[in-house]
Amino acid sequence: MKEAFRIPAETYYQWKEKLENGYYGIKTKRERSRKIDREKLKQAVADNPGAYLHELAQPFGCTPHAVFSMLAKLKITLKKRLLPITKNPKRAVPNMPKGYRESRAKSVFMLTDAV
Repeated sequence: MKEAFRIPAETYYQWKEKLENGYYGIKTKRERSRKIDREKLKQAVADNPGAYLHELAQPFGCTPHAVFSMLAKLKITLKKRLLPITKNPKRAVPNMPKGYRESRAKSVFMLTDAV
């Protein structure tokens, strides 16, 4: 095998020893401790859904940004509007500035008066 891959014999035997000792085995990932307990944060949001980030951060002793990041990991988003926003029917073109049509109509009207 070492000849097939052109590696030194010493490297081959080091790898073989590590394999036998379990060095390359599956390692379990340990979850690190955090200031914010996920379940407590979920419960705090459920109890008071309208709370500000700094209000949620106070009991945990962390920053509002840390609460924001944890809420993003929990896939809890900002409150959405209950009713959709309707478009203004007077504006025909969506990117047309407000008052554009009225100002054009006045200018045309003034030109026809002058003639």
